[in-house]
Amino acid sequence: MKKNMGSLDRGIRLVVGIALIALAATGTLGVWAYIGIVPVLTAAIGTCPLYSVLGIRTCPAARA
Repeated sequence: MKKNMGSLDRGIRLVVGIALIALAATGTLGVWAYIGIVPVLTAAIGTCPLYSVLGIRTCPAARA
């Protein structure tokens, strides 16, 4: 899969995902907050499957 996420997008996903996981682990939010694993994984691989389906790219264009 080609990378379709820019660094800002990846950074935001990582922060939000870790925050959700931490809130779930401390019991502040319910078990559903472990959904934060999804943005952490997509940030780690740099590809969002939903972006691929919708044709969205937040990464800069490759130089020719």
